[in-house]
Amino acid sequence: MAIELIAALLTAGTLGLLAWALLRWVPSLPRWLVPVAAGVGLVGFTLWSEYSWFSRVSAAMPAGFVVVSPEAGGSPLRPWTYLAPLVTSFTVLDGTKIARHPTEADMVIAPVFGFARWQNPTNALVVFDCANNRRVPVVEGMEIDETGTLQGAEWMVLPAPDELQQAACREG
Repeated sequence: MAIELIAALLTAGTLGLLAWALLRWVPSLPRWLVPVAAGVGLVGFTLWSEYSWFSRVSAAMPAGFVVVSPEAGGSPLRPWTYLAPLVTSFTVLDGTKIARHPTEADMVIAPVFGFARWQNPTNALVVFDCANNRRVPVVEGMEIDETGTLQGAEWMVLPAPDELQQAACREG
């Protein structure tokens, strides 16, 4: 966050200085051009930073990570986002660490990460039941009995497979 603030201020300062230098060469230009150029730099950098966040972060994911469920929307504090929605969060499945149950091929466990703008990433280990279209995050108190059945789990039944479920249950 501090780096983005510094970058925004540098952008504003650079455009302000360019406008100031232009004002020295062409004295007939209005003097308000310098603060307007600095303001355009601040707003322009902020818009670029917000709208490119998802593509920058998702492109930095290691090979094997599957980006699913980007959530875009508008905000009353940023009314332009109703015209051009902004991706503010997304989920990532670590496809390199997917493990299948040795006897129940439809039971899969995989790490899942959540990313949201201006928040620390979250992570959870999630069990997917591909046959019954349900999933549950692994929490304290859950156990696997001798038959390999998950005990103490409150499964979330999905009406239809979502992107996360499909990515976890994909073969290969």
